[in-house]
Amino acid sequence: MISVCMATYNGASYIDQQLRSILCQLKEQDEVILVDDRSSDLTVEIAKGFGDDRIKIFINNANQGILKTFERAIRLASGDVIYLSDQDDVWYPSKVARFSDVFKLNPDVLLVLSDAELINDKGEVTARSFFEKRGTFTSSLPANILKNKYLGCTMAFRSSIVGDILPFPANIPMHDMWIGCISAFYGKVRFLDMPLMAYRRHENNASPAHRQNFLKMLHWRLQLIKNLYKRICR
Repeated sequence: MISVCMATYNGASYIDQQLRSILCQLKEQDEVILVDDRSSDLTVEIAKGFGDDRIKIFINNANQGILKTFERAIRLASGDVIYLSDQDDVWYPSKVARFSDVFKLNPDVLLVLSDAELINDKGEVTARSFFEKRGTFTSSLPANILKNKYLGCTMAFRSSIVGDILPFPANIPMHDMWIGCISAFYGKVRFLDMPLMAYRRHENNASPAHRQNFLKMLHWRLQLIKNLYKRICR
């Protein structure tokens, strides 16, 4: 069983296309766990309009931010494999099949991720490969602490690791970096060197497109190391 965990916030412009690209790849027993962070637009109404029982919608009582919203979605997931999904991307038709093959053939693999094309707000391709811009993927823990290569919307992981990744520490930079590092410590990570989705970059993205200042990045890395140590040694 597959659970797709999606955190939404004012995503009415793109969520219809994204849900359509996901649902056509899911089986009857699979689910989309959509947790909305108090959108003020029609995001929730659009999702409800699908009339698809596989879409399970939850609304936060108050605005919680992306970390807490994804954490709630993951806690609510009941699938054996959990995919992370942004509200504004597009999954390519073979994404789920490719990921599923890796998980089935490699029981020691905890996390799978792929490359992605970059698109703009109009859906136009701006780069053929995220990792050509970001740098070659590596699952090395030290390397990812220095420069994160984990992109949440390209990732899926086994539910067996949920007890190790949750709860998210409050002071980590992003959930994807944390999930990737924990998964790499406890098991194997497999990278599919092919774009299996379109990653949309626009002015309202939750993750910043510009580089953060050095002191902030240093602070994040130190907090990440501290939290990894605490979690692994608990």
